[in-house]
Amino acid sequence: MVAHSGLITVMDRAARKAAPKLRRDFNEVQHLQVSRKGPADFVSQADQRAEQTLYEELKKARPDWGFLGEEGGAIPGDPSKPRWIVDPLDGTSNFLHGIPHFAIAIAVEEPKPNGKSEITQGLVYQPLTDESFWAEKGRGAWLQDQRLRVSARRDLSEALIATGAPFMGHGDFAEWLAIYGAVGPEVAGIRRFGSAALDLAWVAAGRFDGFWESDLKPWDVAAGLLLVKEAGGFVTDYRGGDQAMERNQFLAASDGLHSKLHKLVAKALRK
Repeated sequence: MVAHSGLITVMDRAARKAAPKLRRDFNEVQHLQVSRKGPADFVSQADQRAEQTLYEELKKARPDWGFLGEEGGAIPGDPSKPRWIVDPLDGTSNFLHGIPHFAIAIAVEEPKPNGKSEITQGLVYQPLTDESFWAEKGRGAWLQDQRLRVSARRDLSEALIATGAPFMGHGDFAEWLAIYGAVGPEVAGIRRFGSAALDLAWVAAGRFDGFWESDLKPWDVAAGLLLVKEAGGFVTDYRGGDQAMERNQFLAASDGLHSKLHKLVAKALRK
């Protein structure tokens, strides 16, 4: 059995506590109450119930920690302590359409002495496949007890790249189309599956070779970005810098492909 900190145990247990309700709701999705948060942006009872379960379980384990959830927003804790960043249902549109591709994402954000913060633990759990992707800073990335490594491919012509496309009221269509037009002709395929958390987990697992998307929230990417880094991959903004969260631009790939993918993206945005 792989040794990991107690935090990963706490996160995994919380996700597994929320998962049965999601599986049940997924099978009865036509009966869920759904409300609109914004244009083409929905929240269901399933999201809210899952987040409440996660909040209660994580609060029980670390009562003085803060909490940032997609549905409930920020709940302050001791500012000197870490906080949880949680997406109770990443892939809500998939869920509501009966598409079996969604996940629970949990991350730990620790404050640093310089006033900044860093993600030190992350977990992405797929309730329907019972796959638990997790990572700890400096301890690698794992799928259950199997060590994860990013893809070893070095040729773009063999690479499968994931992305998240803009939709009504969200994202920059012109920017995305420019990048798609530059990347598409150079790679083996592009996939848009509708869950950034799972996209990044799959990059860490070598299923995808790279990923790009912008206009995401911290709960969408916090856990997944750590997974990619701890699996040996690189994460940057579109300029190739380390301001991905600040610029809300995410380019992730294996070490053999990141620079090649970055050149295509940068060239597309210069036109």
